[in-house]
Amino acid sequence: MNTLTSSIVVTVVSEYLDRQSSPDNNRFAFAYHITINNQGSSAATLLTRHWIIIDANQERQEVHGSGVIGQTPTIPPGSCYEYTSAVVLDTPIGTMEGSYQLIDAQGTAFNAPIAPFLLSTPNTVH
Repeated sequence: MNTLTSSIVVTVVSEYLDRQSSPDNNRFAFAYHITINNQGSSAATLLTRHWIIIDANQERQEVHGSGVIGQTPTIPPGSCYEYTSAVVLDTPIGTMEGSYQLIDAQGTAFNAPIAPFLLSTPNTVH
């Protein structure tokens, strides 16, 4: 899944974490691997994140916070920043979407939306 805005491309790949999951206890762990590509001509600093997480029961969680994985990276033009994080759901399928809030080298703040992506155990969705 790719999202493009203000010269920022966000790519997400999700992965089911079998060893960290316990389906008998309604615990389904997923990793999501993020690549933030700055295709613009100005550096951009990621300040905050906002996630909307919805499981198969339509239970909605919202997460707001500074940076990502404890960092507020500055991404030079033509460069990428990559990280991996995880989420635990009560169901074997769900979605995530959200946005990053960034500021460019000129001090202009902007949002980079992250399109909805699927979190799913193997063979759940065909």
